[in-house]
Amino acid sequence: MAQQERAVKTRRTVLEAAATVFAEHGYTAATVADILKTAGVTKGALYFHFDSKEALARGVLEVQTDQRLPEQEIKLQEMVDVAMTVAHRMRHDSLLRAGARLSADPIGRRHYGSAWPLWVGMLAEIVSQAHQRGETLSHVVPHEVAELVVSAFNGVQLYSQLETNLEDVEYRVSVLLQHLLPSVASPAVLMRLDVAPDRGERLIREMGALVPTAV
Repeated sequence: MAQQERAVKTRRTVLEAAATVFAEHGYTAATVADILKTAGVTKGALYFHFDSKEALARGVLEVQTDQRLPEQEIKLQEMVDVAMTVAHRMRHDSLLRAGARLSADPIGRRHYGSAWPLWVGMLAEIVSQAHQRGETLSHVVPHEVAELVVSAFNGVQLYSQLETNLEDVEYRVSVLLQHLLPSVASPAVLMRLDVAPDRGERLIREMGALVPTAV
């Protein structure tokens, strides 16, 4: 068991190191040597888990949607929560920043794919459930809304990254949702949604408080 736990820990260390390098340099300029140096592991340990730089990029993309958020009484609030928690985490989480950069690379993504389909699938399921509950306007097509949110979010985060190094990304995503949601949510639901810029931060703090502290 201890050996298995070490393997899991090493794999995560390598992934986080790869994300740090990809986020800073992009896929093309990143090197396995840089990733090894950042991870502080041997070449053998890295290649035990990932046989190429391409595999490392795929590994980073595969974990983009790993965090699970609490269910909410209003399903559309869950869509908001995904967007706002990702916006908050992007400022501190190299895995998410790397995922955004890798997914938007027009050349690299031909080799390792993109995280966008994962995000679209997650949000489409949430909006579909919201639609079935009558939370959305009648014309809403869940998959179209999911694609719109993902594409608009990526545009907003890129703008924020270039203008303020993501310092205002939560505010900008909040503004995006405030303008987008009136075309999606029913009036009664819209007035109950929390799209404040600090929504993601508050939710993650609350989630952390629910995790028992190891003794």
